[in-house]
Amino acid sequence: MYDLVDVLPDVEIDPGTNVLVAGPPMTGKRQVAYDILTSGASRGNGSIVVTTKDSADKVLERFDDDGRHEDSPVGVVDCVTKQRGIGTVEDDPRIKYASSPVDMTGIGIKLSAFLQEFYEGRGVTENRVLLHSVSTLLMYSDLQTVFRFLHVFTGRIQSADALGIYVIDSTAHDDQTMNTLKQLFDGIIEIQAGDSEPEIRTAGLTST
Repeated sequence: MYDLVDVLPDVEIDPGTNVLVAGPPMTGKRQVAYDILTSGASRGNGSIVVTTKDSADKVLERFDDDGRHEDSPVGVVDCVTKQRGIGTVEDDPRIKYASSPVDMTGIGIKLSAFLQEFYEGRGVTENRVLLHSVSTLLMYSDLQTVFRFLHVFTGRIQSADALGIYVIDSTAHDDQTMNTLKQLFDGIIEIQAGDSEPEIRTAGLTST
């Protein structure tokens, strides 16, 4: 069971669950997603980030901004750096590179490699996986292609008894797109702009 007490009090999530974090821009949805990841790292969970927006260096800096998780099992699938063509990059123990957000086959292979390494190589049986963001994938590919990719991606999470967290800008896509994608997820965390601070609503998640 994945405990989200540090982020969402009284919420526990079964292994193999995929959760969509949806909300407008500037409402803190990415921070909520990272908080779920770092909360798990504090409990010894593995953390894998598939980034289609920031470089791996920025992700690692954000993930470990206070130094507490420097030695935690963490991996980043970077879909940004090679596309930008800045210098030559090679995979290392914490970073694996996909050629671009369009390279969905490559992204899946790199994710599977991290999951296998954490589970079999390091004995880490509880892993949290963040994909940031689905909206970027939809900028580069059509809905049908992204749906097929996410169907396979969520299946990998389920098979590995991991926890999948996916961030999407709910205002960037029409209702049909959002409703189509929501079919893939077991639960949704909706973040809405409030007068003082964002309001968080959950659907499909187990409350203790």
